[in-house]
Amino acid sequence: MAIKTALLHYSAPPVIGGVEAVMLAHARQFIQAGMPIAVIAGNGDASALPAGCEFFQIPEMASQHPEILQLSAPLEQGQIPLEFEALTHRLTDALRPIVTRFDRLLVHNVFTKHFNLPLTAALFRLMDEGAAHGVYAWCHDLTWTSPTSHNKVLETYPWNLLRTARPDVSYVAVSMQRQKETAETFGLPLEKVRVVYNGVDRQMLLGISSEAYALADRLGILDADLVLIMPVRITQAKNFEYAMELMAALKRSDYRARLVITGPPDPHKVIGGTYFQELLDLRRRMDLQQEVRFVYESGPNPAQPYKIDQSSVASLLRLSDLMFMPSHQEGFGMPVLEAGLVGVPVVTTAVPAALEIALEDVFVFSLNTAPDMLVEQLLNWIEENSQYQLRRRVRRDFTWQAIFQREIKPLLEGSR
Repeated sequence: MAIKTALLHYSAPPVIGGVEAVMLAHARQFIQAGMPIAVIAGNGDASALPAGCEFFQIPEMASQHPEILQLSAPLEQGQIPLEFEALTHRLTDALRPIVTRFDRLLVHNVFTKHFNLPLTAALFRLMDEGAAHGVYAWCHDLTWTSPTSHNKVLETYPWNLLRTARPDVSYVAVSMQRQKETAETFGLPLEKVRVVYNGVDRQMLLGISSEAYALADRLGILDADLVLIMPVRITQAKNFEYAMELMAALKRSDYRARLVITGPPDPHKVIGGTYFQELLDLRRRMDLQQEVRFVYESGPNPAQPYKIDQSSVASLLRLSDLMFMPSHQEGFGMPVLEAGLVGVPVVTTAVPAALEIALEDVFVFSLNTAPDMLVEQLLNWIEENSQYQLRRRVRRDFTWQAIFQREIKPLLEGSR
């Protein structure tokens, strides 16, 4: 039976905030993994969450709820209002039938921030009675270590809940710095606080359409170490033979690289289809079926030729690490400018766009250069490129999908 998980916070999307954005990303990953997920919050809207994600709203959970604001002022002055216990009971009763439905409860910031202490107290009581179980304290920020709010809490109840470690709670911090602060605040060994970093949504951040992202997945470029793109039609002038020799050399270097050719066979020449078949045969002989990918043969139905529009070509370009143009000749070389505009490094022969416009800013090579030698030069070039190194590390380790599969899913499925 699938583990049922709920995310809990003061607010949820469409409320704008860092924690809310993280919860939305988490919820999307649960949905994509086919795992039941719900969000419990004081304000928000189900329409702002992914389809299939349940939403439970308890208004008094919101940090800006009028009753909570009325309590917060005296609490920040070290006074416990008479209404505190009554509101804690209300929240406990409201949450009980909801939290008992879930195997895991990921509580974002409520165990570490003072924004709604009745809610914090209610969660403690629900754990005491066994209604809430499988609880994770997801620690983004801590009142006790904040230079602007640590003077708003005392060592006694209810403020001390924000530094009371529980054996039935697993503690997760979003950075090593927060790990250290959490461990010190709760008096825990450092290894008792798991670090799970935040991530990025590559598709959204790069503006990739769903169709183009699905294509990128079919092309096998989403997890590659190095992605080269040739946004050109399939003609002999483009020198795909040299490109394949380069990919063979990269493969011998144990580099998990992909070369993507976006264009179709030349529609203006009768031999266009014949040349394409020659390239397919060459690719097979060189054992580069995985490394060299033609968009033309990579549609949803492999039996049908696939042609993409310019928008999708641009999407693939933004997903690539290098624009590669080993052409014998070019009248201009428009891909040089296109790659330059989106910040993708250019490796090219001496085409006019490179020599006349971008000479100082592109890697120009001669076709007399042996592919193995060019690979050595390219790898040295990119290994010294801090922008590429960061891009590669983020793509490999810090997309939400990578973090979910590597950290979050095993954490929730493993033993506590």
